[in-house]
Amino acid sequence: MKYRFLFFSFLLIVLSTSVTAQEGHPLEGRWNLTIDQEGKELPSWLEIRHSGHNTLIGRFTFAFGSARPIAEVKKYGDIFYFEIPPQWEPGASNMEFEGKLVGDGLEGTMVFTNGKTYKWTAVKAPELPYYEKVKTGKKIELFNGKNLNGWKIVEGNQWKVVDGILRSDKSGVNLVSEEKFKDFKIHVEFRYPEGSNSGLYLRGRYEVQIADNYGLEPSSIYFGGIYGLIDPNENAALKAGEWQTYDITLIGRRVTVVANGKTIINGQNILGMTGGALDNKEAEAGPIMIQGDHGAVEFRAIEITPLTKG
Repeated sequence: MKYRFLFFSFLLIVLSTSVTAQEGHPLEGRWNLTIDQEGKELPSWLEIRHSGHNTLIGRFTFAFGSARPIAEVKKYGDIFYFEIPPQWEPGASNMEFEGKLVGDGLEGTMVFTNGKTYKWTAVKAPELPYYEKVKTGKKIELFNGKNLNGWKIVEGNQWKVVDGILRSDKSGVNLVSEEKFKDFKIHVEFRYPEGSNSGLYLRGRYEVQIADNYGLEPSSIYFGGIYGLIDPNENAALKAGEWQTYDITLIGRRVTVVANGKTIINGQNILGMTGGALDNKEAEAGPIMIQGDHGAVEFRAIEITPLTKG
């Protein structure tokens, strides 16, 4: 009887410890970071979650590139620390992050790959509600087939309209719509030359990859993926030089991508911004942005239909 009592006492202690450990650490969750890099605000993203009873792990997306795994978020009293290897950044040194909880947010410093130190702040990523009953608005032709009306034109713009086709023949600037949207369906028809790379940014924050990846295994960084975050269930890319289509629905964080008539992402949540996002103000409406700083791409249709809760 004594041994049975001791066994059950030990079991209760283990279960109690496990439950307490799984309740979560205040650092856990998704955070939208703003890095002050020499006066320029760089939107970034951090996810922290537990692994087992005592270890914190995560993912991080810098101002460009894809989400990278964090092997361990280390805690030293009120301070936490993690580092990640360089991806597309210059230099070979790891990026080092140190931070602490301040009120409802985080703040800290980042040592960049060049050795320079920058300050950053972070707020919890907002909840973006999904709804089943949808009210459909009036379809908007974002590209009118004639000119660049409705798009922001910046210095060095390489985009032009030729014979009803929106074209970027070389790497240059991105194209951003003047109008902003929250929830919507968007239809685009595009093509690209061999080896090219572009992307379609939803709300200016979440990139759906457009790239010459015909015949490759599906991946979040290839055709149809939400860059670095969501893998498509198949690679539906056609060969370079062929006209292709995306039909994308975004409500809250939930996205569905139909590529060339095939549903390759079905109602998956986009947890955070992808690299290259215009900002991290996820609760607000945002523009449509077409990536033009990588490779050549053409569009012959860009149609968007706003959605609201029915």
